Amino acid sequence: MSTAAPTSNFQVRKDALAETRWETGTSLPLAPGQVRLAIESFALTSNNITYAAFGEAMNYWQFFPTGEESWGCIPVWGFATVVESLCEGVTVGEKFYGYYPMGSELVVQPARVTPAGFFDGAAHRQALPVVYNQYMRCSTDPFYDAATEDVQSLLRPLFITSFLIDDFLADNDFFGGGTTLLLSSASSKTAYGTAFQLARRAGLAVVGLTSPGNMAFCESLGCYSQVLGYEQLDSLAAETPCIYVDFAGSAPLRQRIHNRFGQLRYNCSIGGTHVDELAAKGGSRDLPGPRPVLFFAPAQVKKRVAEWGAEAFGRKLAQAWQDFTRQVGSTQPPWLSPQRHAGQAAVQAVYQEVLAGKGDPRTGHILLP
Repeated sequence: MSTAAPTSNFQVRKDALAETRWETGTSLPLAPGQVRLAIESFALTSNNITYAAFGEAMNYWQFFPTGEESWGCIPVWGFATVVESLCEGVTVGEKFYGYYPMGSELVVQPARVTPAGFFDGAAHRQALPVVYNQYMRCSTDPFYDAATEDVQSLLRPLFITSFLIDDFLADNDFFGGGTTLLLSSASSKTAYGTAFQLARRAGLAVVGLTSPGNMAFCESLGCYSQVLGYEQLDSLAAETPCIYVDFAGSAPLRQRIHNRFGQLRYNCSIGGTHVDELAAKGGSRDLPGPRPVLFFAPAQVKKRVAEWGAEAFGRKLAQAWQDFTRQVGSTQPPWLSPQRHAGQAAVQAVYQEVLAGKGDPRTGHILLP
C-alpha cells in the first residue's frame, strides 16, 4: 500500500555552500521492487562539508540529484527504517545503516539482497562507487550496537577513511622515507582517526597542525607526537623528510608546506574543512615538490579486497574499529560526545556552524530531520 506523506529535503547551492533551502513535497508511490526508508538520524561533520566542496570533482552530487543543476543534496551517514516495501527480502520495520540525503526519506531499488543488507540498484547510482551504495541491516551488522548508534553515525564512515589512509601510506612504504607525517585540521575526526592508526606504527612522527583554539584538544588525545598551530609550522626543520596529509584543503597552507619542505615525499589530499581557502579552487599550480594527489578511499578498498579477500578485509577493519571506539569512549573527558538536534531549524543552524568550522571538537552533531 502506498503512502502520501509529506517529504522534506535540505539542499545547498553548489557554488555558494552557505546558501540553503528546504524543498518540501509529497512522497510518490513505489514502483515494483522499491523500498521506502524513513530517515531517523544522521551525523553532520566536516567530512560532509568535504562531500560538498568536492561534489563536482568526486561526483557526490550525483547520489541524490535534486533535479536542478545549481542545487545539491549533501550525502550523510545515518540510520533509517523501512516504512514501505515492494521488495522481497526487505521487510517493513527493519533498520538500515547507510548513505542518505539530508531529508526525511529515501526510496531505493534493492539489489543483491542478502542477510547483511543490500545495494541500491537505482539506475543513477550504477556508475558511482559501490562502497557508498551499500545499506547494512542492523540486525546482522557486526558493527552495530544500539547503545552507540550516534557514535557509529559520527565515526564509522570517517574511521573507515582513516583506516584506508593509514593502510594506503603503509602500502606505499611511506613513499620512500616520509617518516614525519603532517596532518592538517588535526582536530577533525578523520584526522585524529588517521593519527590513531599511524601512532600504532613504529618509527613515525605524527604532527598535528591545527588552529590555536584546538591545540589543547589535539594534545589531549595522545595520538599526535607533536601538535603545532598553523603559525608554528616553521618550527619544523626545513630538511625534514615528510608526507603532508591534507584534511584542510587550504591553498595558502599547502603553498607554505610545499615551499618550506624540500624533502616533501607526498601530498595526500583528503578533504576541505577550510572551505574559504580551498586548494581545489586554485593554489595547486606551480607548487614545488610532488603534485597533490586526491585520495579516493574506494580505490584502496577495491585493491585490498582483491588482495586479502572481502572477509579478511572486513575482519581487519572491524578489529581496528573496535580498538578505536574503545579508546574514544574510555578517556575522561571522552574524545567525542554526541549531541542530538531535532527539526529543520536545528539542521540549518548546525549546518552553518559546521560549514564555518566552529564549535567544540569534542561535540558530535546528530540531526533528526
